[in-house]
Amino acid sequence: MSNNINPNSHTIIMGAGIIAIEYARILRKMEKSFSVIGRGEKSAREFQAATNVEPYLGLRAFQTHHKNAPPNAIVSVNIDQLAPASEMLLEWGVKRLLVEKPAGLNHNDIRGLAALAERHGASLYVAYNRRHYVSVRAARQLIAEDGGVQSFHFEFTEWTHEIDKLPLSETVKKNWFLANSSHVVDLAFYLGGLPIEIHSFISGQNEISWHNKSAVFAGAGRTKQGGLFSYQANWISAGRWSIEVMTRKRRFIFRPLEKLQVQMLGSVAVSDVVLDDSIDKEFKPGFYNQVEEFYKESSQLLSIREHIEQLNWFEKMVAE
Repeated sequence: MSNNINPNSHTIIMGAGIIAIEYARILRKMEKSFSVIGRGEKSAREFQAATNVEPYLGLRAFQTHHKNAPPNAIVSVNIDQLAPASEMLLEWGVKRLLVEKPAGLNHNDIRGLAALAERHGASLYVAYNRRHYVSVRAARQLIAEDGGVQSFHFEFTEWTHEIDKLPLSETVKKNWFLANSSHVVDLAFYLGGLPIEIHSFISGQNEISWHNKSAVFAGAGRTKQGGLFSYQANWISAGRWSIEVMTRKRRFIFRPLEKLQVQMLGSVAVSDVVLDDSIDKEFKPGFYNQVEEFYKESSQLLSIREHIEQLNWFEKMVAE
């Protein structure tokens, strides 16, 4: 730990888990000044072993050495602690936060966090890293060349047999659409445009013990730009995450999301788009580009206010 920090550019990483380690690797490569705040001694030891950086144990320990709040923070704690940790930093005076998706355990958490950020005049962004995949950046450029999106389809099927085994609270699993499926839904809307209308259907109530309100999802809608979209997911059958985006000239296929394939108008052939994705191989895909955008305060990041707008559509997708 160093007490010699630049108060005008320093960044706090809140959390000392696997994702925090990835952020530390990225900030080190970017030559950014940072400190790490963990909560438990075990995770702190593991973080130090992986990065050679000793975390502070708790925000108060950091505040003991540093009176003024640094300007930046990256929040990468467990999902049920995302909103409380972010709120502490906002109350202290941190003005720019990148908070791991989905920024809260539930919609009330997120809306409360957005209101607090607004009261403090802070910029808060939600770290949906899939927006920043090399595949997505390439597709957005090609889509623009084609004149924009005409329609799109996406699937957010979850592997419940694997989720059953995860050591997560029932509350997290109950909100699994927000906690996990929203990653692909956010990306679909980022590529195709936010809805102005959705017609949604669900079934499979009581099929999954920890998500008894629904297990099968389908729907369709229209975006602000006039594009049409459809979606489906079946959490009690086979499937995977995927997105397909159609322009007047091409179909862009993300299956898996890190990979980009193209089908040209008038052809049944599907070909891979060659990408320079070395940065997505060196670090967790999308993370490096996302952090770069954070320091630029780029419009490609999802602001907490934009996230609130998305939540309105998320609610329609998981309820009849």
